[in-house]
Amino acid sequence: MERRNEVLELSIEFSVNIIKFTSRLEAERKFIIANQLLKSGTSVGANIFEAQSAESRADFIHKLKIADKEARESEYWLLLCEKSENYPFDLELKTQLLSIQKLLSKIISTSKKI
Repeated sequence: MERRNEVLELSIEFSVNIIKFTSRLEAERKFIIANQLLKSGTSVGANIFEAQSAESRADFIHKLKIADKEARESEYWLLLCEKSENYPFDLELKTQLLSIQKLLSKIISTSKKI
């Protein structure tokens, strides 16, 4: 039986939701933040996905660290949406991102100890 890859599943769901949210931003002509958030938000999942075929433990950790950096950048763009007048905000995205960040932190920490 194959183990469930929770962080990968969450990151794919997050990416799909980021695509939906940035489409909403674009519809409201918030192009710059939409573009930045689309890039960083989908990059989180792309790097986690890529880490699944890492060449070594060091490569795996490196790819997850990149995913974590992209998550931090996404957090920044979402924070700007939250704090700015006339910008939509989606609390669920922030909640999903926090879950991914916690899992990434735990996986990175555990992988370093092995």
